Amino acid sequence: MIKGINHMVIEVADTDNRYYERAFLVLRPECASISRELLEKEARKLLSSMDTVSSAKPKSVLLSRLLTACMFFSIGALLSTTIFILI
Repeated sequence: MIKGINHMVIEVADTDNRYYERAFLVLRPECASISRELLEKEARKLLSSMDTVSSAKPKSVLLSRLLTACMFFSIGALLSTTIFILI
């Protein structure tokens, strides 16, 4: 049991997830009568759907920031060129 919790807890030691080694899931009181095999199956299914951590996607964030910077540099260059031609 985890300190301060009076509910049934399922420990999943082998999560089949590259980020999480072990998981502890606290059951709702009304689900305590469900068979342990079914609960473990559902717990593994839940954990396998947790594929990635949102902050572990640096490539997409980097690409997004790079495209945004290029857009602002292009707008700045266009404005500078327009002002230079008009003056």
